[in-house]
Amino acid sequence: MRVTRATAGTAFVCGALVLTLTALAYPTVLGVRNTTGGPDRIVAETRYGPLTEADRDFVVKVRAAGLWEHPLGLLAMERGTTPEMKEAGEHLVVGHSRLDATCRRIAIELGITLPNRASPQQQRFVASVTGSTGKQFDTTAVNIMRVTHGQIFPAIATIRANTGNSLVRLLADQANDTVLDHITVLEKTGLVNFDQTNFQQTAAPKLPADQVTPPAPQPGEPVLSLTQPPGLDVNTTSPAPSTDPAMR
Repeated sequence: MRVTRATAGTAFVCGALVLTLTALAYPTVLGVRNTTGGPDRIVAETRYGPLTEADRDFVVKVRAAGLWEHPLGLLAMERGTTPEMKEAGEHLVVGHSRLDATCRRIAIELGITLPNRASPQQQRFVASVTGSTGKQFDTTAVNIMRVTHGQIFPAIATIRANTGNSLVRLLADQANDTVLDHITVLEKTGLVNFDQTNFQQTAAPKLPADQVTPPAPQPGEPVLSLTQPPGLDVNTTSPAPSTDPAMR
């Protein structure tokens, strides 16, 4: 039995979800000219195996996701109105800190340019959430994060099933565990609107490329590191099943 909860923030969430999903649906590779040939085109032969367009897109996508989801996790830790909301924030921060460390490490090995800032659209979303408080903050943050994590989940499986690059497989394995963990803790808040989520996960519109493209770093700009606060250590690899209150 599934329980769908509606809140005062639903209208705001819908608009933010439509915009944010585009960033995941249309990932952009930085520092590389777009070419024809499709996602299976091999762009580099490495000692870890061939690197395809899809592989490279995936590494950039994981990095870009952390650039806005990590700050949102920090906000949830600070502003969440329930223990479950604060727990979700902790898992977002820790999970993306660890994914980011992997992205930065393998990007060096594979010659992939990583962004240091989220896309303009993603930055606007974070700014909008920053302006909310209380239950509206909880509801907006939970539903947007649940939609984006649900949308990227099958993309991870596709990369894992098809890549011939061992470093990309490593990242896909880690991302799979992390995203499942995040989905689980978000659902434990009891705030997920499942009807809305299921619709939005498959309804991403197209936006102009400049709105969904993270800006390329300036020459010589240090690579930003997403870190977790000292003493914060949570398990993001073995999520416990969420509990539906209706089944108790």
